[in-house]
This record gives sequence, structure tokens and C-alpha cells, in this order.
Amino acid sequence: MLGCGGGGVGLRYRLTLATGLVECLCFAGVVFGWASLVFVLKTDGYFTDLCVSLTTGPNSTVETDCSGQDEQFSLVFTVTSFMNNFLTLPNGFIFDRFGTMATRLLGICLYTTGTLMVAFSSSALSMLLFPALSFIAVGGILFLITNIQVMYEGGVSLRSSFLILSVCSVIHLLRTFFLMPNTHIPYPLPEGFTYGVSPGKSNSYNVEEIEKTRETAMTSEGEGPAETDDMPLQPDDGQQSEDSGKVASFRSCVQSWFFLWHLVWLSVMQLRHYLFIGTLNPMLNRLADNDSALVSQYTNAFAFTQLCGVLCAPWNGLIMDRHKGKPLAPGETDKEADLRSSSLSLFLTSLQCLLFSICASSPLLPLQYLTFILQVLNRSFLYGGNAAFISIAFPGVHFGKLYGLVMSLSAVVSLLQYPCFALVKGALGGDPFYVNIALTLLTLLAFIHPINIFYHCRKLTNQREDMAGGAAITLAEAKM
Repeated sequence: MLGCGGGGVGLRYRLTLATGLVECLCFAGVVFGWASLVFVLKTDGYFTDLCVSLTTGPNSTVETDCSGQDEQFSLVFTVTSFMNNFLTLPNGFIFDRFGTMATRLLGICLYTTGTLMVAFSSSALSMLLFPALSFIAVGGILFLITNIQVMYEGGVSLRSSFLILSVCSVIHLLRTFFLMPNTHIPYPLPEGFTYGVSPGKSNSYNVEEIEKTRETAMTSEGEGPAETDDMPLQPDDGQQSEDSGKVASFRSCVQSWFFLWHLVWLSVMQLRHYLFIGTLNPMLNRLADNDSALVSQYTNAFAFTQLCGVLCAPWNGLIMDRHKGKPLAPGETDKEADLRSSSLSLFLTSLQCLLFSICASSPLLPLQYLTFILQVLNRSFLYGGNAAFISIAFPGVHFGKLYGLVMSLSAVVSLLQYPCFALVKGALGGDPFYVNIALTLLTLLAFIHPINIFYHCRKLTNQREDMAGGAAITLAEAKM
């Protein structure tokens, strides 16, 4: 888009890109900023009615047990993270059906409602956190709450912070009407295409008409164009023949081994991340002997490392595209080369998660700085690799549905974080060691996915070599 148009149109394209980057950087990440937010909520007395006073020791020392408060915060985070991922599927259908503007308006309404609910909540209305944070997460225009604690320690109250976020919705509305299309951006981009509201000027193109025209042209030629490059590279049980020129059905994609192991790959690592983030505050309190200044120091360190995620994401892209520009092997397709290249990315992501889980299981407080770095690195690889693999291994026409489905199903698995937290606080007496070991072992399941892809690609290579050898023998016999 940036190369199209000139003058005002080119400026609009650049503003769309720039404001989109700002919107993603400054209004995204409610789930991964939870550790900072919960620190502020605890300071403001949310769910303190669940804290109880206990008399311990021979001197009848009175201590405050806030495990009930931690458990309630964990439940808030569990519900929020579940809603954030599970509703990806219906949100995708809303976007496909009603377009960009309608989807963004819905998101802005949910986001603004959530921020206002947090702004006017209090320790007496702690239960408002359940719908409020869910609205913010599902809204799709999510604020980077890692900044909340910095604002709070600078003298800005929680209410003022979220009132500021609510007012920022005006920016999102202006961007929706002036810098975004009403429905979708057509691909390939038509010459002279424009979008948004222009004073005294209407859009040159109607996206729906463009898409309908293309669909009509495709239908007139038959069932549609052959998408041999987009066919799912599935093992044995559903791979479509390139000669047939048919696109695999959505059902066959979901029933493939590739989809199953990719779901396992995403789910086990996402569960490990969510449990770590949801329990970070009580873990730091335990390792720091409830030293609030030390807990604040480590919470801020974790918050700032989350901002570095934007620097980590391109590394995975370089690994995925390392084969671009190199000649293909005889008979090898572009999609097969992309799939072979993705196996290394998926393997490194699994390895990062394993190392992150091992460090997170350690009771050494200074080691948690390394844990924070590994966590943000692995998170960037995890979600970028998730979308990249789906686009590589399955037909592009099913991308939205498959991406939404895998995120929704992984959200169901993420619900296990709450019983894990309850187990730690209850039967394990606050010591998460055994749960951490179990999750570390569970992370090993993620290695099955890249290994399966590696052997699948090797099998395809062997098949090509056998066919080439057989063809050479037949040709030699024909010449004799």
C-alpha cells in the first residue's frame, strides 16, 4: 500500500501504518501486563476481605494470610486470558462478515466500557474486575498495562490512569473513520484504491463490489482457481494431490495430524506462560520474603522486558525466511520449502520454552531476570510462529478460521492454570516446585510438532528422489 498513490493518498497510507504501529505498541498486551496491574490492585486493597489473620508460634505472633486474595486474582487472570483467546474465533467471523469499521467500533465500545469499569471500581467493588478486564481483553484495542505501575508510582492514581485510557478511545474512533477502510483492503490492491472519510470526496472504490466481481469471474471459470501452492502439506491422512488442483476442505485441515500437533505445541507453551504471569506476583513475594520494594523492582523489570517483544519478533521471521532467494531442489515447491524452514523455528521455540520453564522453577530470585528475558523472547516466537505455520501448512482461504479455532481450543487448555494455582495454594502449601516440574515435563510434548514436520519433509524428499531415480531408469531402458 505504501507504494501506491501520491500526494494525500500516499500520506494517508503512511499515517495508517504509523498510527497502527503506535496503536499496537501502546494499546496492546493486557494479559502480559498483569503482573504490574495486580501489584497496584493489591496496594489499593482489592479483595483484601479475603485476607485473614492467623496466630502462629509460641509467642502468638499474628500474621496476615492473603492466599485467598491471590487465588481470586488468579481467577480474574484465568477468566481474562481465556476470553482473550477463546473469542478470537467469533471475532474473526465478525470481521469477515461485517468488515473493519464495524469490528473496530465493537472493539472500542468493549475497550472503553472495560476501562471505565476499572476507573470507577474500588476495593468494595472488586468483583467488577471480572467483566472489566474481560471487556478490555476482548475489545481488541488493548492497552499496554506494563505502564500502569510506572504511572502509579509517579503519583497517578488507578482511576486517573483508566480515565486517561477511556479518553484515548477518541483517537481510535478518529483512526477508524479517517485511516481505515469500511470493510476490507482488497488484494491485490487496485490502482487508485483509497479509503476512509475525505472531506468533499468519496472513496474511488467499493471493496465489496471489487470482491464480488472477482468472485464472479472465478465462478464463471468453474469452481475456482487451482491453489496448488496453498494446499495443506499434511502427512498421509488428507494431503491433496497437486495434480487435482483442489483445495483441501476446512474439515480435512482440522482432522490432520499437523493441526493436532500444532494445537498441542501452542497449548502447552501458552499454559506455561499464563501460569507464570498469573502467579508472578505471589512468586516474587515468596522469593523476596514479602519485601514490597524488592517485589516492585522485579515487577518493573518484568514490565520493561515486555516492551522488548517488538525487538524479538523479527528474529523468528529471519529464521523462517532464511531459505528465501535460494534455488529449490528439483521437484520441490515453495510451500514445501517454507514448511521445511519452519521446523527449525518451531524447534527453537520449544527449546526456549523449556529453558524458560526451568529458570522459572528455580527458587533463586536473581535468576528471574534471565527468566523474564527468556519469557518475552519465547512469547514473541510463539505467537509469530503460530500464525506463520498456519499460513504455510494450510490453504489461505481457511487461515482466519483455523487461526481462530486453534486460539479458541488453546484457551480451553489455559483454564488449567486455575486448578494448578489452587493446588499450589492448597495441598502444596504455597510451594509451586512440583507443579513447575510437571509443567516443565509437559513442555516436552511441544518438541513432537517440529520433529514430525522434519520427518515429513524428509519423507517428501525421499519420495522425490525415488521418483527421479525411477524416471531415470525408465528413460535408460527406453533408449536401449
